Amino acid sequence: MATAAAAGLVLVVMPAPAAQAGGKQSRTVVSGDARFQVLSPTLIRTEYSPEGKFTDGDTGNVVGRDGFAAVRFTEKVERGWLTIDTGQTTLRYRVGSGPFTDDNLSVRLKTGPQTVTGQPWAGRGVPDCVAGTLCEAEDAALDGIGPASDHRDYTGQGFAAGFQGVGDSLAFAVEADAAGTRQVTVRYANSTGGDGQNTTRSLTVTVDGVAAGTLSLPPTGNWDTWALASVPVELGPGRHEIRLVRGAADSGNVNVDSLAVLAPGAGYPGPVPPAPQPCAYGTVCEAETGAPVGGAKSADDHNGYSGDGFLAGLETTAAGTSFTVTGVPSAGDYQVQLRYANAQAGSQPTQTRTVAVAANGGTAVTADLPPTSGWDFWRTQNLSLRLKAGTNTLSLGCPTAQSCHVNVDTIAVTARNAPLLAPHAPLGGYRRGLDGVNGGARTEAGLLYQDGWSLLDDSAGHQDGYVFAYGQDYRRALRELSVLTGPTKLLPKWAYGVWYSEYYDRTADEFDAIVDRFKAEKVPLDVLVVDTDFKAPDRWNGWSIDPTRFPDWNAFAAGLHAEGVRTGLNIHPSILGTDPLFPRAQEIAKGRLQRSGCNSGADCYVFDWDDPDQLKAYFWLHDQMDADVDFWWLDWCCDASRGSDSKINQEYADRTGFAFSRAYGSLQTGGYGNPGPIAAGPWADKRTTLHFTGDTISNWETLRFTVGYTPAESAATGLASISHDIGGHTGGLQEPGAEPGSTKLPDDLYARWVQMGTFQPIDRLHSNHSDRLPWQYGPAAQKSATKFLQLRRKLQSYTYAAAAEATRTGTPIVRAMYLAYPGEQEAYATAGSQYLYGPDMLVAPVTTGGETATTSVWFPPGSTWVDYFTGRKYAGGTTAQVTTTLDTMPVFTRLKR
Repeated sequence: MATAAAAGLVLVVMPAPAAQAGGKQSRTVVSGDARFQVLSPTLIRTEYSPEGKFTDGDTGNVVGRDGFAAVRFTEKVERGWLTIDTGQTTLRYRVGSGPFTDDNLSVRLKTGPQTVTGQPWAGRGVPDCVAGTLCEAEDAALDGIGPASDHRDYTGQGFAAGFQGVGDSLAFAVEADAAGTRQVTVRYANSTGGDGQNTTRSLTVTVDGVAAGTLSLPPTGNWDTWALASVPVELGPGRHEIRLVRGAADSGNVNVDSLAVLAPGAGYPGPVPPAPQPCAYGTVCEAETGAPVGGAKSADDHNGYSGDGFLAGLETTAAGTSFTVTGVPSAGDYQVQLRYANAQAGSQPTQTRTVAVAANGGTAVTADLPPTSGWDFWRTQNLSLRLKAGTNTLSLGCPTAQSCHVNVDTIAVTARNAPLLAPHAPLGGYRRGLDGVNGGARTEAGLLYQDGWSLLDDSAGHQDGYVFAYGQDYRRALRELSVLTGPTKLLPKWAYGVWYSEYYDRTADEFDAIVDRFKAEKVPLDVLVVDTDFKAPDRWNGWSIDPTRFPDWNAFAAGLHAEGVRTGLNIHPSILGTDPLFPRAQEIAKGRLQRSGCNSGADCYVFDWDDPDQLKAYFWLHDQMDADVDFWWLDWCCDASRGSDSKINQEYADRTGFAFSRAYGSLQTGGYGNPGPIAAGPWADKRTTLHFTGDTISNWETLRFTVGYTPAESAATGLASISHDIGGHTGGLQEPGAEPGSTKLPDDLYARWVQMGTFQPIDRLHSNHSDRLPWQYGPAAQKSATKFLQLRRKLQSYTYAAAAEATRTGTPIVRAMYLAYPGEQEAYATAGSQYLYGPDMLVAPVTTGGETATTSVWFPPGSTWVDYFTGRKYAGGTTAQVTTTLDTMPVFTRLKR
């Protein structure tokens, strides 16, 4: 090791890691209160602790830090910057500059042919709000609440929704130029909340962690009506963190649209549109930062965009935007790159659209933009344009009415032969549940980004984050995530068969008859789940098995096991005060079960699983059922029990091998209808959980969304086991059903949903009083469903092998196209309509009605693809229109050479 005394010289040069005691190579570089640990050439831990007290043990997320092989890297300090270079990743930190920010820490890597520089810690922490200006609440640091846009008349891109749990908060920082009284004013809505009340609510305002006042928030007319409320606070000179929090004495349950820190008595400011931003030559620029006209606007109501949103509203020939492009090196022909989405617009058919781009008021050049597989999926396309040296003005719009209706995410101006530039846009996304989803929903970004880097923030008390710099090797990122945070759970082989579950009141004899009918119809059945009606004294949250429905549950379960069928019971995490078991449960909980109300009425008590005594009481209630089950189904939806999914899911997994539950958050993070992630992120649940995604709407639009959602969730989180309600849960397209009080789907929708379920991680037929059994449908749909459920059994070993590979390597069962083909734009554009099922099957589920449907399928290059049902061959690198009847679907196998 060589050292030098001057800041401008190389201080440390390390061709290979130094040896520690016992010959183990060091991964660690310490620079003052900053510590860096090189875990792999593409994974570096960044940790800053003001007292130098670093974390060496496992955390809730990180359990495999020691599972990586030794790494060769160099480190040096030059001109005040520490540089760590692994050969694939270069990390720079300005020595002595304090906590990590966008200014003092960066990472550089190669993403395909592109060199990318990222600021992993940019945007972390509490954002600034300039005194005297309106600041959008959805842009604040949110904890336990989430951004939403499902009401009207908000400003900005939405509002902060919820405050349903104690501790939920939003935070921002403000700079005070002098000591004195300020006024914190919020624009809010308050109507009938999830607790059924319409009353004056309250939130606590804290300054630098100290309570400074209470906001009183009277009811507004409805959730679309907004009002102002203020509270005075005392501020000293300097920067302060101001937080709106639901304290223990507050009632919360409000939405906050915006806020401002004002002089006492000052009027509430209006929103100020952001000023257009210049676009530097050779860089990726956000399309929403141009100068829109004619109804063009910034939006963020879809997924997969980079920056703060995308350019929308290109609906007429008058709509468009312009950009000031700087630094063009010389006059000549250049490449304009556009990242766009083009899907169905209203009642218009999906079709190729055209965009026109002109430079400096000259003649426009047009480019055709073929459809993408939905508004959440994007393709980058280029066109050639002549520019002058220096600064140019580019205008963008649609030349004809027929060519309108695209969204544009980014624009870049590059040399004619430059590679397409990838933006820092998330690939895939996750959501605690899809409850109530009707055709689509906003999701949270996870691990993968298209420009090849991300930060896993594991901070708890001090900055602690893992910089992934995988480039286009997305599968490597998932493999390293699996090592760092633990592998996705491998379920028993039977779990990858056929499941049947329905929210419909049945007795043991009626279930036995259904099992017998499965055998008679030659339809396989591996798992039977009993929904909530088995409970007593209350069907929602009783903790005894109703003997009028199941006289001997364990004998019933034994009979199922004899038939090779596994079973589970539905649980809701609440209990009535009148339940005979309540007094003892409350005694075990040491009197701390809280009366909150739930679906069963006001006299309802819930649990805080972070309290060991309440957790003990909760599982004591399970034990009182004395039920032989293979797993419990935690249907944690409509009650107010508290705790993180990862914690309660771990408890279930410790008892039965895996949890069958929602994941990635808790009811208090955004609430039931607007779920958000807990601050710790979505990294732990994959070790324990089969993710039940919740109660969706039964229609074609939701089926279409589900096709892209499964691979997106797995890519974002590494969790391979995802279980949808096959057929959707409720509502949507319903017809009179075969049983009293039941409905059924249209035959074609049922058949196509069962087809898709055959190629999902879990094939679970489920609904809310809606038929899901093949023999409850017409001849063509019954034949199709029977065929595909039999195919599921035939593929069970293949599916299990893919699940085992997911546990071993991190590559999920259902694979987004870009995991295997990261260099192909079509892999990103088609990620909503097709995916790889395991390593060798390409699946493009039908999502349009009719007994015959035509589906566009992209066949990736490098292989010949064979239709699983007809044997027809398709060359790789082509797109074909594939027509199928209800008896078949677009499924293709890779031709082995």
